[in-house]
Amino acid sequence: MVTIGIRAKPTAVTFVVVDGDEIRNVEDIEIPRAFDTPDALKYVRNNLLDILREYRVEAAGVRVTEPSARSLNIARIQLEGVIQEAFASSSLRGYYVGQIASISARIGMDRSDFKKMVDGENKLKIDSWEALSKEAREALLCALGAKNVFA
Repeated sequence: MVTIGIRAKPTAVTFVVVDGDEIRNVEDIEIPRAFDTPDALKYVRNNLLDILREYRVEAAGVRVTEPSARSLNIARIQLEGVIQEAFASSSLRGYYVGQIASISARIGMDRSDFKKMVDGENKLKIDSWEALSKEAREALLCALGAKNVFA
């Protein structure tokens, strides 16, 4: 099954496409600085829908802001909303919205190990883990969790 995991930040969206046990793509959708908010949101939505079609993604997960975050980043939250809307408008068979606890549960990992893994510990023995950014690691964990979206 082809899955995708996504992690947004205010200026870009990181995604990882996984096909079975193989990582097919790790990439950022960089938002051009010249775009105002509506154009930036439309840009991300359109690119994401193209990616879902290109890779024939069946299930997806998006890492969202923790409700207890000290400071909320409005731009990131807006992107997370548009990503969810794109999922709902796509041909995905299923998707989930995850925070640390729910992503960890989906991949059968203790919640306390999530941050350690994002910071570099490779408990799942994934090739090229060290080369991935923190955002890409979170997106990869989301993609792995998407394998269980139908469970």
